Parts: sequence; C-alpha cells; structure tokens
Amino acid sequence: MENEIKTGTDMPRTTKKVGRMTYLVGVHFNENSKMDVGDKLKRVILNDLEHKKSKK
Repeated sequence: MENEIKTGTDMPRTTKKVGRMTYLVGVHFNENSKMDVGDKLKRVILNDLEHKKSKK
C-alpha cells in the first residue's frame, strides 16, 4: 500500500495506484465476527478455486 490517509472515522484508508488509475481503499472488520482474518481469506480462496473449477 502506498499512502495512508487519515479520516474522521476509525476505518483505515489508503490509496493504491494501478496503471494510471488511483483508488481510495477503505478496510473494515466486524469486531463481533466469529471468524478471524485467516479464516475469511481461506474461505475466499476456496470459493475462488471452486468457481474456477466449475468453469472448466
């Protein structure tokens, strides 16, 4: 991530440049969630693999 931007909220935001476009990206997590970040990433990766497998 390139530049961290401070905002009035607790949500961290940053800018990310891809090609000639610059995106403002905000990240937030539900503090009451039963899953941690690792569990969520694993779920996303597995869903992506299943989606790619079903396209073949």
